[in-house]
Amino acid sequence: MKRILCFGDSLTWGFDPSNRIRFEEDSRWPCVMQKILGNEYKVIEEGQNGRTIATEDPAEGEKNGLTYLGPCLESHAPLDYLIVMLGSNDCKRKFSYSSMDIAGEMQIMIEKIQSYNRFRCNDKIKVILVSPPHISCAINDSWLGDSFGYENARRLTQELSSWYKQLADMYGCTFVDAAEYVKVSDVDGVHLDREGQKELGRVLAEALSKI
Repeated sequence: MKRILCFGDSLTWGFDPSNRIRFEEDSRWPCVMQKILGNEYKVIEEGQNGRTIATEDPAEGEKNGLTYLGPCLESHAPLDYLIVMLGSNDCKRKFSYSSMDIAGEMQIMIEKIQSYNRFRCNDKIKVILVSPPHISCAINDSWLGDSFGYENARRLTQELSSWYKQLADMYGCTFVDAAEYVKVSDVDGVHLDREGQKELGRVLAEALSKI
């Protein structure tokens, strides 16, 4: 059985923008991917609301993805695939990052993954780097607008895909730009609705099957 770890934030956890609770299993993208790929694969959900790539968030608690990554990889070993989709929360106003800064964080994370993969797993793990869907103009009227800095966060997410594509090429990862396939909900301008979750599951299942 091939084991797939899905490492991300609320987009991977399955945050419902309408009800602000978690989507049921048949609507979360990792679970949709599991159903498509079948019993020869085991999909492991590792989404956390508010997770950043590598930044401490004193206002929201323990959200640093880089800190949690090592224990997470060890606890779910052995792994065959790792899907990483992070960066949306790093666009929040309080961090004051540029898209290049966020890409720099992601580069550090990929290097940590590669080190673990090379020296602990004999390069067995195949990595899929996913650039998150773009924050939409609905952020201007969203309850999340102030936290994300309104239009600035929208601009940052639009810039991330080109940076992530460069990183994927540099480090030999499969790259998927989620924004090419799904759009966030107009309800809050940040999260995927039910159909967006399902479509992303289908897209990533196809990408993984081609590796």
